Amino acid sequence: MENKRAEEAEEVEYQSGFGNHLASEAIPGALPKGQNSPLICPFGLYAEQISGTPFTSPRKLNLRSWLYRIKPSVTHEPFKRREAGHEKLVSEFNNQSKASTTPTQLRWNPPHIPDQPTDFIDGLYTVCGAGSSFLRHGFAIHMYTANKSMTNCAFCNADGDFLIVPQQGRLWITTECGRLQVSPGEIAVLPQGFRFAVNLPDGPSRGYVAEVFGTHFQLPDLGPIGANGLAAPRDFLVPTAWFEESSYPGFTIVQKFGGELFTARQDFSPFNVVAWHGNYAPYKYDLSKFCPYNTVLIDHSDPSINTVLTAPTEKPGVALLDFVIFPPRWLVAEHTFRPPYYHRNCMSEFMGLIHGGYEAKADGFLPGGASLHNCMTPHGPDTKTYETTIASGNEAGPHKITDTMAFMFESCLIPRVCSWALESPLMDHDYYHCWIGLRSHFTGEGTDMKSLNIQN
Repeated sequence: MENKRAEEAEEVEYQSGFGNHLASEAIPGALPKGQNSPLICPFGLYAEQISGTPFTSPRKLNLRSWLYRIKPSVTHEPFKRREAGHEKLVSEFNNQSKASTTPTQLRWNPPHIPDQPTDFIDGLYTVCGAGSSFLRHGFAIHMYTANKSMTNCAFCNADGDFLIVPQQGRLWITTECGRLQVSPGEIAVLPQGFRFAVNLPDGPSRGYVAEVFGTHFQLPDLGPIGANGLAAPRDFLVPTAWFEESSYPGFTIVQKFGGELFTARQDFSPFNVVAWHGNYAPYKYDLSKFCPYNTVLIDHSDPSINTVLTAPTEKPGVALLDFVIFPPRWLVAEHTFRPPYYHRNCMSEFMGLIHGGYEAKADGFLPGGASLHNCMTPHGPDTKTYETTIASGNEAGPHKITDTMAFMFESCLIPRVCSWALESPLMDHDYYHCWIGLRSHFTGEGTDMKSLNIQN
């Protein structure tokens, strides 16, 4: 089955538009006309609704789709805890969890690809997070390393939405709504509840995953920017209907529920949806299509200007999780320290690097690596970046940052870091050294302090 998906992935077609109400049918006439759930659906299909929000959510926020499938998803054996347990997935970040908090700046080197055959499910592990999937409020940040396609199984996340950021190796993701081909430099969002399988056409693969509980990603408001800019709605691509109807004895659904993995067996593929319509579906986005905005005279813009997607809280302007990128762009500000400023933030910042370098770190921050600067933890450019920047003086002309794609997951919550992440051999215990070399440039020595009304 996975070979069939891989062979056909090159021919994938998409629909476009973020949050649009879309309709797709793999066989013309498979969608019912005039109603959602007729007594007999076309071609003898079953009608099944998947709801991403409560029925009574305001219409502008209501997410649901109708799937017309060969067999309904309820046709499976009872769920059982997965025999091969997964010790490194967490969705409850409390005092009893396998995680603790620290204000220290943290940085990890890129993870290694496993030696043993490992698919996306077994290669997924939690780095940090906050809140609770049971309480429907919080987030988790994971990373994955894999070298094997998923075989005769599908994954379903009942806890929240996955935002997947591949860093190495393409992902061919088969979902109930159709197929997504996702390359490094693109992202995919797999909403809560959808079943999917991940194939690895390039072999070894690794990347990052953000998970949000109790809300969904949406486009940020543009405010004074106006009607255009940042991530354009039409650049978000949604699968078209695709199905397989063969018998698959022993097919396994692996469901993440409360951070634990459960399995249920069935005799058919869950990717048997012949047609669907709605506004709740997986999607992908090419980060190179992002239209960045920047200061054109003085000072360094706040990173929020580069928000691609946001998962909001009930407080206006406060994000449960923002997905922010730092793409290629021109720097033209005059009389300005152009790299990111030194900062202490009430939000917590987890950063990753897809390719190239990052403008605030001359050394040490590698593609596939990560860093965490927790709430109110100081951070900013390393010594080399600072000294190089000020040495260029005020006459530095326009400069274009190229060959880079860094990103940030930013949250209003304070994440706890998993024990295996804190104890990992990938931890850069010398990270703090990148700032130790910052020396004083104070020029007030010898100034008459009394005349300035300044006391020692």
